[in-house]
Amino acid sequence: MKPARPRRSLAERATPSGRAARTGAQRPAPARPRPGSQPDLPARQKPAVAPADRKLLLLNKPYMVLCQFTDEAGRETLKDYITEPGIYAAGRLDRDSEGLLLLTNDGILQARLTQPGEKLPKTYWVQVEGEPSDEAISALCAGVTLNDGPTLPAEVRRMAPPAVWERTPPIRERKAIPTCWLEIKIVEGRNRQVRRMTAHIGHPTLRLIRYAIGEWTLDGLAPGEHRAVPAPALPPARRAAPERRQGATPPRPSSSSTGKGRATARRPARRHSGKQGASS
Repeated sequence: MKPARPRRSLAERATPSGRAARTGAQRPAPARPRPGSQPDLPARQKPAVAPADRKLLLLNKPYMVLCQFTDEAGRETLKDYITEPGIYAAGRLDRDSEGLLLLTNDGILQARLTQPGEKLPKTYWVQVEGEPSDEAISALCAGVTLNDGPTLPAEVRRMAPPAVWERTPPIRERKAIPTCWLEIKIVEGRNRQVRRMTAHIGHPTLRLIRYAIGEWTLDGLAPGEHRAVPAPALPPARRAAPERRQGATPPRPSSSSTGKGRATARRPARRHSGKQGASS
């Protein structure tokens, strides 16, 4: 008489090998790249630019132009003035502000120009309502406290009305209140910082033109015009501290290194009771 064949469950019958199926869907094996194909770069990683191909553009951004290349609302953007592909803005300028904007195709240069640690000075020509007193200008020079903290010292001076283009539409003027032009140089880049600084001393900004960034200026550029300038040489990046290998034990401090005013960690001594081997 033949022995009875063991009965299999439905899960075992569903698998070709007769073994029970594992719970959860198995991930498909990743597709192998075809010979000669290029690996995909991360979405945010920009390809390296050869030194001879690096570009730097100076643009005189017109009034009410967004400092970006796309806008779902159909407003004017940088795309209406810059047609070269692969160019990015290095920094920002408010839509209701005018003046100098730097653009580059080099991601490393873009990062260097916008780093807070670079402290690249920016010069603004600012038309304010009223005539600030010497005390008010001294306050801007020393630094004023805004809602996001105190500002760094700035260079501020009165200036004659600059020979610049007419703005469309023109600024709001009041016959009974005069206006004044200030030259303000700062090294920070907070959101609408210059406008908030002048409002803090009681003189709202009516018109703001960024004249210079570092050594680059607006000279010779009409609104909407741009020109190419030599890209600056970049200093070598700072080397990061070497990472410790996973599982490596950090070095222990020497027990003999005792200095004046320096405390060394010691393991507390054990207290022994009367019975040998028992700890309290």
